Amino acid sequence: MRKLTLTLSAAALALGVGGAGIALADHHGGAKADTNGDGVVSLEEARAKGAERFARMDANSDGVLNAEDRAAKRAQRFAEADTNNDGELSQAEMTAAREARDARRAERRAERQANRFARLDTDNSGGVSEAEMAAAKEARGERRRCGDGMRGRKGGNRMMRMLRQADTNGDQAVSRAEFDAAIEARFARADTDNSGTITAEEREAAREARRAERSEQRQQRRSQIERNGSN
Repeated sequence: MRKLTLTLSAAALALGVGGAGIALADHHGGAKADTNGDGVVSLEEARAKGAERFARMDANSDGVLNAEDRAAKRAQRFAEADTNNDGELSQAEMTAAREARDARRAERRAERQANRFARLDTDNSGGVSEAEMAAAKEARGERRRCGDGMRGRKGGNRMMRMLRQADTNGDQAVSRAEFDAAIEARFARADTDNSGTITAEEREAAREARRAERSEQRQQRRSQIERNGSN
């Protein structure tokens, strides 16, 4: 089980799973996948975005996402930090590596903040009104009630379940074919009108469907716990 968890964790970020789905059903993922800026995500765009993510995570370029990629990533990070190539990290090199990581995190944080502001500013006025703030607060409350805002172990468990589903041959790794199949299956579920594209409305509907499904699953678990407790 430990090996399975490590193996599938290596694929988690590449698949972009969890609360958001595979970079085509969530607001930000959908926006990034919409490379031509026409407001919809085509299957070709979803595949292209998936290919980019797969390539980033397939550190050893062997065509599968597994535990070996984790080791390759560690070796790659060490080599990048070992700037004089002497096989060891000096204090200065470790400090420089940490500062570089901090800079990347700050950049990603700034991007997330910009995205959050864009979500709040629904009328694209360049500012956030009291009504927009209230609407955002209500939406956050709904997500919490549905469990969409939960992180940590439960979110990780959802990722593991989805990755196990992607690993259709049970070899504890996600191949490119399995990865693509997972993207195409999720795309098909979100493309409710079978138009070959996913609109913003379909992305929102997909989010709502996932929230409802998770809420139902939690209710089923509670009911099972209550039944077990009464026996």
